[in-house]
Amino acid sequence: MKIGFIGLGNMGAPMAANLVKAGHDVTGFDVAGATAEGATVAKNAAEAATGADVVITMLPNGAILREIADQIIPTMTEGAVFLDCSTVDVDSARAVAEQAQAAGLSALDAPVSGGVGGAAGGTLTFMVGGDDAGFAKAAPLFEVMGQKAVHCGPSGNGQAAKICNNMILGVTMIATCEAFALADKLGLAREAMFDVVSTSSGYSWSMNAYCPAPGVGPQSPADNGYLPGFAAELMLKDLGLSQQAADAADADTPMGAAALELYKRFVEDEDGRGKDFSAMLPRFEKRTQS
Repeated sequence: MKIGFIGLGNMGAPMAANLVKAGHDVTGFDVAGATAEGATVAKNAAEAATGADVVITMLPNGAILREIADQIIPTMTEGAVFLDCSTVDVDSARAVAEQAQAAGLSALDAPVSGGVGGAAGGTLTFMVGGDDAGFAKAAPLFEVMGQKAVHCGPSGNGQAAKICNNMILGVTMIATCEAFALADKLGLAREAMFDVVSTSSGYSWSMNAYCPAPGVGPQSPADNGYLPGFAAELMLKDLGLSQQAADAADADTPMGAAALELYKRFVEDEDGRGKDFSAMLPRFEKRTQS
């Protein structure tokens, strides 16, 4: 396929490079001048989108997505697919989808899980909202860039799935870090804690696959000085999106709200910026109830 790819940052560049390696004709653009290996460089977003079968965007937020949509939708070919892989608010995803559909395009919101490692390795999971025809057309690209794509329903549902998933992740990581810090104070060895919880009713992805305690369980950012696999400020962004959605839907999410406040304090007032979101563990180690 002929693919336009807009947003070639830490996630977008390796995703675009994998499409090139699979034989697709990729033209990329990034406002900061970043490029992807093997991709043709466009002068602007509209040029990258012109004549493409599928235009993929990987952008920081909903406001920028709306701005890019205004630039590229008029240049896209009728019947093409606008595939947004950004993590943005549900309202922006649905507004851009309506705009694209009015121009005769298929629109998919397809945020990802798997981080930079998943983008490089082609093992991302895509949570996809949008029409059946667009999903079918994009399916071969999902197979190149990831290991799984779940069609979650109409436009906006991909974003809904992503923010609900990451609300669970943020809450469970905080609980896991709290429990390790408590275990330390009670004199329970971390390895014993892991061996019990990872095979008992408290097990979770945060414990079993991404343990926040260094030297315990599978390799994780904790074993690399908490250099980010998934940065704390990105978790803060996603928790903010979850609470924005909760407010709009009148949903009661007290644990999500509490997780948002803890990550906000961690990133903005403590030393969390630039660290992995699992660095909450040393944060709790240093704190007491007073």
